[in-house]
Amino acid sequence: MIATPEPDHDRKTELTAIDQSKSGIKGLVDAGLAKLPRVFVHDHLNLNIKSGPAPDNVNIPVIDFASVNTDSTRRAMIIDEIRNACMKWGFFQVVNHGIPVITLEEMINGIRRFHEQEPEAKEKFYSRDESKKVTFNTKIDMSQTMAAYWRDTLTCVMAPNPPATQELPETCR
Repeated sequence: MIATPEPDHDRKTELTAIDQSKSGIKGLVDAGLAKLPRVFVHDHLNLNIKSGPAPDNVNIPVIDFASVNTDSTRRAMIIDEIRNACMKWGFFQVVNHGIPVITLEEMINGIRRFHEQEPEAKEKFYSRDESKKVTFNTKIDMSQTMAAYWRDTLTCVMAPNPPATQELPETCR
């Protein structure tokens, strides 16, 4: 099904309704959203642009963290690599960071389980209170254009003091 924009009406009302649902954007889709709220329509985008594979000469920067904690010269080089990747690309891949692959995979699986559970299970974490260590909400950025960019986000503040295990969503423990 292709969603069509609703007639233009008060964007703030739409955003407030999304926030009050406490189910995030995925919750709207799960509830059977038939029409895309106007606040998410980007009229300025040229939808005739075709995407495809990246050109052969494009390589995502890969930064090797080996020796980052033991070699000050290598550490300075890694910092420069990060700086350059951020300035040129805005992102990069890190290897040899010391986090086991199984841990990374389970983090991704836990987030997937969280987002795929029933809306009622996610509602108790829905909050904009930045003092809480664990929150779920819909991030809506309207600073760039008249249309919103959105994403459902589960945030767990882990430093300097991580939340107690029982504060984390059960699907993420």
